[in-house]
Amino acid sequence: MRIWDINPGYLNRQSLLGEHRELHGIVSIIENNKKGYSRHPETVRWVGFGWALKQRHKLLAAEMKLRGYNDKTPVGLISNKNSWPENYINTPFEQINILSDKYTGIESGRIPLPKNAQQIWSQHKYSVMARDLAAYKSIGKFVATDKGKSQLESIANDLTKFLRQPPDKRLILNTLHHLWGYVSEYASFPAKNIEAMNAITLLATIQKLAMANEVTYVVHSTALGELSAWDI
Repeated sequence: MRIWDINPGYLNRQSLLGEHRELHGIVSIIENNKKGYSRHPETVRWVGFGWALKQRHKLLAAEMKLRGYNDKTPVGLISNKNSWPENYINTPFEQINILSDKYTGIESGRIPLPKNAQQIWSQHKYSVMARDLAAYKSIGKFVATDKGKSQLESIANDLTKFLRQPPDKRLILNTLHHLWGYVSEYASFPAKNIEAMNAITLLATIQKLAMANEVTYVVHSTALGELSAWDI
């Protein structure tokens, strides 16, 4: 039984669908007071964090949609809004290493598992931009330093926790306009048309163009999937 903490974009198809199934199993245990697996460490750490389970499910569903699956099984738990479990079964850095070993020679996820601090930052930077511009600038500067380049473990842990915060609605459109710059050449309409789009429509357009045209930098961005799991 496993609920990952890192972005679902790192999961391959089997792991993504497997986590979705196991998350619903944990929800059922909590909702119905079932005894089976009720003492499993993964179940125990989510007890009392219904809202977080619901949000993790939204993140999974958003990633599944990017890959052609439609989720029809929403989670209704709402306890402890905006709070997440503080403990991990394995830290985010350890989870990256576990998946790296697991995926050797087989299908990997939408986003390549990072091998260094610069790579994980390039994957998360637009998710951070959508939440805090000051953090976006400071983290970007840090990973460019000699010290920052060697800090994959701490940065992986920090970014995972950072993305548990909801995006700042004041920053969403600015972030999406940055992403739009990578896919605009594939649009069949004038660039000025995006000015009339709301955030939801613009994000959906970017997703469609990035996936259809294999725009690598955007496809490998956590923001492409996770932003649609929040109220933007």
